[in-house]
Amino acid sequence: MKKAEITAFLSLVFILTISFVLGILEISVIHTTKNLNRLTADRAVFSVFGEYHRKLLEDYHVFAIEGSYGTGGYSEDKLTGRMQYYGTAGMEQEITGIQYLTDLNGQAFREQALQYMEERYGLSLIRDFTGLTSQWEEQAIQGQDMEETEGSILDQVNDLMESAQSSGEGGGADPEGNPGTDSAGPGTDVSASDPAGMEDLTEGGPFTCIEEIEKSGILSVVMPKDMELSGLEIDPDTQPSTRSLNTGRGTFPVRQGTNGIEEKLLFNEYVLKNFSSAVPDEGGSGNTGENTEAGSRSLAYEAEYILEGKSSDKENLESFLMKLFLVRMALNYVYLMGDSAKQAEVSALAVAVTTALLIPEAAEVLKQLILLAWAAGESVVDIRVLLSGSRTALMKTSDTWQLPLSSLLTLGRGTEQIDGSDVSGGITYKDYLRMFLFLKDPDEITMRVLDRVEENIKLEYGMEWFRTDQCITKIETKNTSEILGGITYTFPVYFGYE
Repeated sequence: MKKAEITAFLSLVFILTISFVLGILEISVIHTTKNLNRLTADRAVFSVFGEYHRKLLEDYHVFAIEGSYGTGGYSEDKLTGRMQYYGTAGMEQEITGIQYLTDLNGQAFREQALQYMEERYGLSLIRDFTGLTSQWEEQAIQGQDMEETEGSILDQVNDLMESAQSSGEGGGADPEGNPGTDSAGPGTDVSASDPAGMEDLTEGGPFTCIEEIEKSGILSVVMPKDMELSGLEIDPDTQPSTRSLNTGRGTFPVRQGTNGIEEKLLFNEYVLKNFSSAVPDEGGSGNTGENTEAGSRSLAYEAEYILEGKSSDKENLESFLMKLFLVRMALNYVYLMGDSAKQAEVSALAVAVTTALLIPEAAEVLKQLILLAWAAGESVVDIRVLLSGSRTALMKTSDTWQLPLSSLLTLGRGTEQIDGSDVSGGITYKDYLRMFLFLKDPDEITMRVLDRVEENIKLEYGMEWFRTDQCITKIETKNTSEILGGITYTFPVYFGYE
């Protein structure tokens, strides 16, 4: 028999070794539990974001969770409840950051739309347009200048009429003092109440078209005879661009350069591909975007709404066409100023009218007014061509000019049948939509696109509860869990559609 002995030193070593091993085991348990909790939270948030709105993705190529889950009653508790359903029931969760589609003027929506367009079509889609942007800006400026000019035409015409009236009341004496004659020759009767030629100037004259536009609006003169005007309208107060919205919080990654030239052009192509307009694409069967059936939307002229933001198709189309009319008028006036043959025609008419009105000194003024009226009349024909789905020349030539001066005298009275013709290599209605979309504030464009997305999903799928400011694209949560012996572990989780 031998005695077993252990020294105090060995005892201490043994205790320390056991403590070390148990400590390592406890640390391993803690870290393993931490990792498992992180994995659980990650899996839960991934599962929640896997419940994206299917119609929003299929029709508009955008990922987002519909936060009310089809009830219309949204609260953040629904999100945390879904995460607990997917495995975080033992954790305390607080949403510290959240982003909706409508935040920052639709920044998240715009980012996803751009990403889709880049992946689906690439920058080659807009390569032909990047060199045109400076021309578009110049044309818009010319149109704004022409608006002021167009507004003064009728004032100047009224001044001429008053001058003619005064001349008629003066008796129309000739240089020899013989009453009852005028400068047009002896024997011409000039009535004080209706000087010779006054009827030609005021009724069926060159300014009839402009007068009709001022009186009844541009739609009264530019609508093709076979085009039926939509009567659809919406309630503007219910749209995301005007109503009070849910707003997110927190700081999330943001794509830079979403409003650069290429990005603006690309997003505008997204608009033109997904939303209807007054004129279908060449070869199309209706005036709808690529993801809808005719008649299933609350507005037929969606691209025009996105540009103008008014409550009815009629108002949106009229507002857009007035801008288009002014741009076309400026371009046509530039051509007339360089065409000596057409200026000679106008000079002859101006001299004839002012001579008959006993105000020959006003011939040059009337010539300029008739040139402007002729440019306006040609612009009316241009818009008729565009609305019929055909093309018109950007810059006119003698071959592509469509309105004879004689036809200007009846344009706007509803009796003429001047619809214009297609110009090979010309520009289309869609080209002008593209131009004005580029010139519009991108934030306004994006929010009005969200207006249409929301309205369309509501109507097309009967989802009256759908709201874009309840659609979530990014989230950040603070998660707290108990891991061992009352020890708590707090960690963040982030997920976003990027």
